[in-house]
Amino acid sequence: MAGVWMVLADGVANISPLFALLTLVLVLAVLVSLVLVKYKQSLLVGYLLSGVVIGNAGLLWLTGTGRDDPVIYNLAEIGVVLLMFTLGIEFSLGELRHLWRTALIGGGLQVAITALIAGFAALFFKFPVADSIVLGIALALSSTAVAMKSFQDFGQQNNPGARASLGIALFQDILVILVFLVMPSLYRGAGEDIGGEIALALVKGIAFLAGAWLLGRYGITPLLHAVARTRSRELFTLTVIGLCAGVAFAGGALDLSLALGAFAAGLVVSESIYAHRILSDILPFKDLFLAIFFVSVGLLIDLPVVAAHWQWVLAGSAVILAVKGLIVFGVLMMLKLPGRPSLLAAGSLASTGEFSLVLIGKAGGYRPFDPATEQMLLVCTAVTMAAVPSLMRGSKPFARWLEGRGMLAAHKAAPPAASATQVIKEISDHAIICGYGPVGRALNEALKRCGVSTLVMELNSDTVRTLKREGQPVLFADSTHPEALDLAGIMRARLVAFTFPAVGATCAAVPLVRERNPGIYIFGRAKYPNEVRQLLALGVQVIHDERESAVAMVRAAISSYERPDIDPEEVVREALDQGD
Repeated sequence: MAGVWMVLADGVANISPLFALLTLVLVLAVLVSLVLVKYKQSLLVGYLLSGVVIGNAGLLWLTGTGRDDPVIYNLAEIGVVLLMFTLGIEFSLGELRHLWRTALIGGGLQVAITALIAGFAALFFKFPVADSIVLGIALALSSTAVAMKSFQDFGQQNNPGARASLGIALFQDILVILVFLVMPSLYRGAGEDIGGEIALALVKGIAFLAGAWLLGRYGITPLLHAVARTRSRELFTLTVIGLCAGVAFAGGALDLSLALGAFAAGLVVSESIYAHRILSDILPFKDLFLAIFFVSVGLLIDLPVVAAHWQWVLAGSAVILAVKGLIVFGVLMMLKLPGRPSLLAAGSLASTGEFSLVLIGKAGGYRPFDPATEQMLLVCTAVTMAAVPSLMRGSKPFARWLEGRGMLAAHKAAPPAASATQVIKEISDHAIICGYGPVGRALNEALKRCGVSTLVMELNSDTVRTLKREGQPVLFADSTHPEALDLAGIMRARLVAFTFPAVGATCAAVPLVRERNPGIYIFGRAKYPNEVRQLLALGVQVIHDERESAVAMVRAAISSYERPDIDPEEVVREALDQGD
């Protein structure tokens, strides 16, 4: 038996530590996440638990690495960069304009009250001032990823509580960027110089964002136009990754941070027609490295230390959920949001989140926390994130219980006008039109005349820009990408029409569509009989171009002879039957 272990150890030594670590992380993350999905828990929590298992079950020897190996931290940093890039893309100034009251007033009050309570508590426990400030802000942040994903899972995307949560999350996102800017000055500054250090950092950061915006408008956007016209998916993806890496590198080189640079890169394209296409291309990469980031955080959790302080972990998690939930609920009720949506939003934002971990990690790079404190913060984040779906499910019966006892009164509030981005997020029972050539244009106009909501997916950038100016919901996206279909709301759509005759692309997209919406109506075009058979086998309602052309031509030819004794429609049927 010892000989087997020696042979295995020698084999492991010959494997790249990076490949071995990725293999172990991905395999275990899948296994743990399958269990959590069954119990309707967040996958992010599954990634954390995978890291805990790897780090505490003696599995790291299989990779030839240790908990402090730089490979783990380098992969985690790439995950943070891609997370900040997608945050920049998803950050919409249009949505902020429509949600400004909830974002600025609601988000500002929630963060200020929570950060003050947590910060003074940290000072009470003898933490330095800089650490207390960072801890207060970190505990004020929530897991946007878990909250928004839970709203989608529960079919509550259009709930006023979801809109309120989004507004507060937008404010938290802005705050994260500001904290990234001032954190180096916060830890390096001393005495009277700290105010000047922070002001200089803010000026430098704002100048960098302004420069990135100018570069985007006069450099990057024309570059994306040129790349989009090539219709090369590989070149477009390469350009996006290069853009993210390049601007992130510039931010790091200017002594700001890679994270801020990545956010600036995403912000540059957030309002362009390419935002949804970039999101669909980058999401698989982001999800991979985000999983690695959470696993790397889980690797840092030391179960013996947690077991020795388990009472503090449970108490801390309970206090975070209760205090943050009450603050969010109170702020939203003050803004006259009805009681039930306020409770739902409170449950969704009661946890700490991924950026709490990022800030704590960054702060630890300047001045490491006490091991017991760091363990408590990590585990409390995992526990509170895991509790969010259950809190959201329980908000409705709890609201009924409060209303039944007269303890909760509902307020009426007019829903805010939705931005173009929000219209796409909220559209339902709609028709998705893939391709906007003559057939797609005619179908779109006909459906709109009948009062049917439509969403166009198109890869011609000029066409997309024109449709956006006309107010037509449109995505610059490839219908064969699963992420693009998700962005188009395929789960909520009534029908999808592939108006182009590229049967290969239609066949590639149909299984993805069926997987997300088994009952949807699917229409497609085909030129030749063998293509018709392909689409019919997939359950597509086929428009046969040759057949339809034959019908039109026979009908027109017979009508030109003006023979009252001949029924053109009967001749058409007989001719088609003979042809078949």
